[in-house]
Amino acid sequence: MNILEAIERSGVVGCGGAGFPTHAKLMSGVEYFIVNGVECEPLLRTDRYIMRHFADKIISAIERTGDEIGAVHCIIALKESYSEEIHALRSAADAAKSRVSLHFLRSFYPAGDEQTIVYEVTGRVVPPAGIPLDVGCVVSNVATMLAVYDAISDRPLIHKYLTVSGEVETPTIADAPIGAPLESCLSLAGGASIDDYCVLLGGPMMGRIISKEEFPSMVVTKTMSGMIVLPQKSRLANIQRMSREQMAVRARASCIRCSQCSQLCPRNLLGHPLEPHKIMRSLALCGDLQALPMNDAIVRSAALCCECGICELIACPMDLQPRRVNAALRKMLAEAGIRYKKGDGQRSPHPFRDMRKISTVRAAARTGVYRFQHIRIDRLAEARPKRVILPMSQHIGAPCEPLLRPGDEVKRGQLIASSPQGRLGSCIHASIDGIVEIASGSMTISSDGRRCN
Repeated sequence: MNILEAIERSGVVGCGGAGFPTHAKLMSGVEYFIVNGVECEPLLRTDRYIMRHFADKIISAIERTGDEIGAVHCIIALKESYSEEIHALRSAADAAKSRVSLHFLRSFYPAGDEQTIVYEVTGRVVPPAGIPLDVGCVVSNVATMLAVYDAISDRPLIHKYLTVSGEVETPTIADAPIGAPLESCLSLAGGASIDDYCVLLGGPMMGRIISKEEFPSMVVTKTMSGMIVLPQKSRLANIQRMSREQMAVRARASCIRCSQCSQLCPRNLLGHPLEPHKIMRSLALCGDLQALPMNDAIVRSAALCCECGICELIACPMDLQPRRVNAALRKMLAEAGIRYKKGDGQRSPHPFRDMRKISTVRAAARTGVYRFQHIRIDRLAEARPKRVILPMSQHIGAPCEPLLRPGDEVKRGQLIASSPQGRLGSCIHASIDGIVEIASGSMTISSDGRRCN
């Protein structure tokens, strides 16, 4: 069995958030194998913890994977300010006499965006609607590489490291089985330090707000990197509560056509023909997202948005929501079967690109989380739940199909679900010992001797 087969068998997906099955992403014959250690979102510290404490495993996984896919260059990209992480990785590479090199980036957002990191490392621009493979690159994440190391050692992806930060008693890195209740991870950090709170899944720029009432039903997934506890009335929570109708009304009433959103857009700065202010102008004229002509070139350009959030959280002086508008349009375009033609409208990167980069500290300040930004997190705590709920869709591609029947007993690490034959997907393994119950779209494992509800 080669490394890619081991990765597929272990159910490894991109741990940076997208969840693309790793075995399908690692293509042979690439020139650059770039591993993303930037962790550009404010407050998230998971990847930095992994680089400090598992540098030898990361270097080993990169070296072996790079050899497997025939990569000419194997590079870890991380911020120049990550002094401890740099030391750990350099020491591990030197000890292993590894060819893996380090590339340092300034502390800006979104330095960890896949297309941004390709340009920073290689100087090559991924074409509009393209992927890094189009310019001879494959990008993975340091947490994914740790999972790859385990896969090579025949250990499936059944647990995650998560940042638990914000309004908590003790910011913590949680080590949790996949499917564990997020409440158990919050408990590891001493619980919320405020009563009226919500939870942000992911970072403050791209994360998703979950209300206090929804939170008990949420579980750890393969793509999750952290959770941040925030006040219920925080700016981020208020923005995400806004309906599509409210966004359209605000665009019509308040957009001043300043084009700040386009001037700071990372995709636009790479030369992609994405100009959010024109999309907002079209929305203001039509008055409703459903009324926008899907074949219009301006509307179709929404498909190029990486949803980084700079346009609405930093650029817009009127607190409008270009990112959420683009996200809605991307979904509508996909449902209509309208695809953006790869490479169409490509220009040269903007000459002012470097001057328009947004510092991570500024991003933290604008999103209202600055007071947590400089907290160092090196405390690890392990969650040991007696019950886990495993969604059958934790990846890009077809949902998994259960391989067991209700009432079956399983052991930790046992294969319990796989993707349909011939379909893109990733298999799922039991993260604890216990008895199985199957519901629509998920599988529950209980180790406390009780049947699941």
